[in-house]
Amino acid sequence: MTNRHLAEDLLPQVEKVAAMGIQTIILREKDLKAAEYEKLAREVLLICEKYQTKCMLHNFSEVAEKLWQDKTIYQPAGLHLPIGKFLALMEEQKKQIPLLGVSVHSLDEARQCERLGASYVTAGHIFVTDCKKGVPPRGLSYLREICAGVNIPVFAIGGIHADNMASCLDAGADKVCMMSNLMKI
Repeated sequence: MTNRHLAEDLLPQVEKVAAMGIQTIILREKDLKAAEYEKLAREVLLICEKYQTKCMLHNFSEVAEKLWQDKTIYQPAGLHLPIGKFLALMEEQKKQIPLLGVSVHSLDEARQCERLGASYVTAGHIFVTDCKKGVPPRGLSYLREICAGVNIPVFAIGGIHADNMASCLDAGADKVCMMSNLMKI
């Protein structure tokens, strides 16, 4: 997951991460304006195409729709949304999204997203992270509860790095998401 505020220079950092063989990059630059995000997304998609890395867009459903219509570019794999934006999507919009992820913070939210058509959920934050300074982590028992409570993939997020990612997978997570660790390598 990207965060240009953590990276010295985002595009070279995305290239470094893609070259490592990371399966998917989520372009999470939610504080940009839509036009700025679209420009950045096009640049990131070029990098992802070079390494055959999937690229999920984040937050900007209108940008995602526009880029899916542009068949001259490497196609975004899907869209990841905060739960509020996911709940605001119309059913027809959801059907147009090839892979639809949602950030959740409780089992009830995870179940609701599953029922409403999410492809997967991210559950977090699992460990202490600078991205959520002062907010206690939810921990592995929370992650186990989410994983056991839904039938769609669950990706763990929050304070994950090489030394603790196995514990997330052992708790039932299908995959892990990293931000700080990958934006600073």
